[in-house]
Amino acid sequence: MLLPWEGDPDPSRLGESLLSSRLAPARVLRPAVRRGFLEGGKAAGGEHRGRGPFVEVDWETALDLVARAIGDVRSTVGNEGLYAGSYGWSSAGRFHHSQSQIHRFMNVIGGCTRSVQNYSHGAGETLLPYVLGDRRGLLNGQTSWEDIARHAGTVVMFGGAPVRNAQVNSGGVGRHVLRESLLACREAGVRFVSISPVRDDTMPELQARWLAPRPGSDVALILGLAHTLLVEGLHDKDFLARCTSGFDRFADYLMGRDEGVPRTAEWAAALCELPAAQIRELAREMARSRTMLMMSWSLQRAEFGEQPYWALVALASMLGQVGLPGGGFGFGYGCVNGVGRPLVPINWPAMPQGKNPVTQSIPVARIADMLLNPGKLYDFDGHERAFPHVRLVYWAGGNPFHHHQDLNRLVRAWQKPEAVIVHESFWTATARFADIVLPATTLLERNDIACSARDNLVSPSHRIAEPAGQARNDHAIFAALALRLGAGDTFTEGLDEEGWLRRLYSQTCEQAQRVGYALPDFEIFWQGGPIVLPAPAQSMPLLAAFAADPAANPLPTPSGLIELYSDKIASYGYHDCPPHPAWLEPAEWLGAQAAQKHPLHLVSNAPANKLHSQYDHGDLSRADKLNGREPLRIHPQDAASRGISQGDVVRVFNQRGACLASACLSDQVRCGVVQMATGAWYDPLVPGEPGTLDKHGNPNVLTRDVGTSRLAQATSALSCLVEVQRFVGELPTLTCHEPPPLQAAVATAPASPT
Repeated sequence: MLLPWEGDPDPSRLGESLLSSRLAPARVLRPAVRRGFLEGGKAAGGEHRGRGPFVEVDWETALDLVARAIGDVRSTVGNEGLYAGSYGWSSAGRFHHSQSQIHRFMNVIGGCTRSVQNYSHGAGETLLPYVLGDRRGLLNGQTSWEDIARHAGTVVMFGGAPVRNAQVNSGGVGRHVLRESLLACREAGVRFVSISPVRDDTMPELQARWLAPRPGSDVALILGLAHTLLVEGLHDKDFLARCTSGFDRFADYLMGRDEGVPRTAEWAAALCELPAAQIRELAREMARSRTMLMMSWSLQRAEFGEQPYWALVALASMLGQVGLPGGGFGFGYGCVNGVGRPLVPINWPAMPQGKNPVTQSIPVARIADMLLNPGKLYDFDGHERAFPHVRLVYWAGGNPFHHHQDLNRLVRAWQKPEAVIVHESFWTATARFADIVLPATTLLERNDIACSARDNLVSPSHRIAEPAGQARNDHAIFAALALRLGAGDTFTEGLDEEGWLRRLYSQTCEQAQRVGYALPDFEIFWQGGPIVLPAPAQSMPLLAAFAADPAANPLPTPSGLIELYSDKIASYGYHDCPPHPAWLEPAEWLGAQAAQKHPLHLVSNAPANKLHSQYDHGDLSRADKLNGREPLRIHPQDAASRGISQGDVVRVFNQRGACLASACLSDQVRCGVVQMATGAWYDPLVPGEPGTLDKHGNPNVLTRDVGTSRLAQATSALSCLVEVQRFVGELPTLTCHEPPPLQAAVATAPASPT
C-alpha cells in the first residue's frame, strides 16, 4: 500500500494505481518483435504496424536486431535518419529520465533528428521571446500566490486553474500547493472571474464568477476589453509610453483604422456570445482594482494559439499594473504543481546528454508531417526548413498515440519508417504499433533521486519491487546497445545505477552548498526520508525591476520594451501570425460554417485520474469509466436534442475519425460544448487501419493535426468540432488493456542486473 507523505496537505490519488496495475495483463514482460518485421527484415513484412502477433525473443536477439537496424540507417543515410522520440513522464527521477537517457545514447553514437518545444505550451514558448525577450511568466518568474493573496483585488483566469492538472509536475511533487494557494487568496478577499467553457475548471470554493464564451473566441473578448479601456480613457498612458513599443499600431487595430472594423465590446460580444455590457463592466472592474490576469497553457493549444498570449500581455500593459504586487499577468497557474511558488535557487543536476552532432530538428507536434512528407519545405519561427528523411523511430518515454493529434493520420504516418523501436512497461498503442518492444521497468522497480525546480524537497526514490518478468531499465538497455555500437564506455562512463546516483547527488550537494544549504552525505541521504529545504525567499512580481526602471533593466527585445508590435514577426510575412495581437477566425469553432455539420466544440483536457495516459489501465482510471469507456460530458440540453440519456454509449465523430464514449450529462459545460479527457488508450476496431472506430474514447482520433501558425507550428488540438449520436448495436469488445497476440518465445535468457 502506498501512503501519502505527511508533509503534503493535498495528496494526489494518482499513486493508487501504481501498485495494483504493475503486474496487470497489459504488462510487457519479455522482448517482443512483430512477426511481420521478424520475417521480413527491415521492411514492414507486408503487414501494417498495429496488426498481427508479436514473437517473444531473448534479450540478446532483441538487442542484436535493434543494433542492426540502427547500424543500417547510419551506414546508408547517416544519423539524421534516426528520430529519437521521448516525451518524458515515464519517471520523475533525475537519473531514470527516459528523455535524458535516449538523447545521451543517440548523442554518443553520432546524434539523431530531435524535436523542440513541447505539446503543453509550444506556441507560447515560441511567441513570448518576441514580446518579452524570453519565456518569463511561462516557465518561471510568475508572480507568487502569496503576493497575489496579499495585494490582488481581482484575479481573472482565462482557462481557469483546475486542481486536477496540478497533481503533477516534472521531477515529482512533494507538496501540492494549488488548492491551499487559491483558498488563501479567497480568504484574503480576492475576487475570481473564471473565463472557460467548463465551469469546474475553477474549484467551487472560490465562488468565481463564470463567463463561458465560445471556445476559441478569447482573443475577441480580450480585444473588446482592450477597446473599452482605450475609448473610456482607462488605459495607463504612462506605462504604455515607458514600457511598451508599438502600442500605437495596436491601438489603430483596436479602433479599426486598419480594416474599418473597430474591435468594440459589441463586436466582441457577437463573436464570443457574452453581453457587450458585461464585457465593458469587466474592463472597468479590472481598471479600478489591482488585477492579476492569468491564462492557462490550454488557450495556446488551438489554431492561432500565439494570439491569446500576446493579447493578454497587451491587456495587462494597458492596465499598467505589470510588475506591481498582485497585478500584471502570468501563464500556467494551475497547469502543473508549483507555478506561482518561489523557486529554490538550486540548479538541480540531470543526466548529462552530451552534444548532438546532428543539427536537424522538428517542432514536436509535426512528427506525422515529417514521416509523411520527407523533404517537404515548411516555415517555422522565421526560417524555412525541410523535413528530414527519417528511416527509424526510436521511442523511450511517452506515448505518441496519446498526446499526438489526428491518430488516424498518425497511423498512416507510422507505416513509413523502416523500423520502430519502443521501450515500454505496458502494451500501449505505441508498443502495439512498434516493430521491436523492449520491456522497461516502472518507477517502483528503479532506484532514483526525486527533486523538482518547483519544489523544495529532495528525496531518495527506492525500488520497492523486483523488475517484472525480464524488464530492464532504460539505462541498462542503452548501455548494452552502446556496447554493440562501439560506444559502451562513452555512454556509461564506467558507472552503474548506484554510481550515477552518487555522482548526481554529489552535484546536488555542491549546488546546495553554494546557496547556503547543507545536505547530508549520500549514505545518510539514501537511508533517510525526504529532505525539506528551507522555504525560498519571496520573489519579486513578474517584471517588477523592468517596470520600475525600464532603462536600467531593459528586456532582451529589440526595443528593450514589451513589444506589442514586432517588426521581426512582420518581416516574416506570415498571414497566420500578424505582427500584433489580432483576432483570426479558426477553421473549427462554433462560429464557423463547419459547425453546421459538426455543431459541438470538443474540449479535450487533461485527466484527473491518471498521469496523461499513464496507468489508464489502473484501478483509479477504470473506476471512473462508464461501460468501460471514457466519459463524455455533454450539457443536458444538447443531450436531449439528440435523444441521449445519462450513461448511454455514444459515437463521437467528425471528418477525421470516430470514437465511442459514455454520455455524462452535466451543466458544468457550456451549451454547444462537449468535454472528454485525454488519456484513454487508443483501441481501434480494426488495428492498423486508418479511419477505423476507436472503441475506448481517445479524443485524439478527432483532433486536428495542424500547426498553430507558421511561427510556432505547435499543436492546435482544441480547435475541434464534432457531432455526437447515441450508439445503436452490439458494443465491440475492449482490448486495449490486454496484451496483443503473443507467440511462444524463440529463446529465453535470464534478466540482466538492473
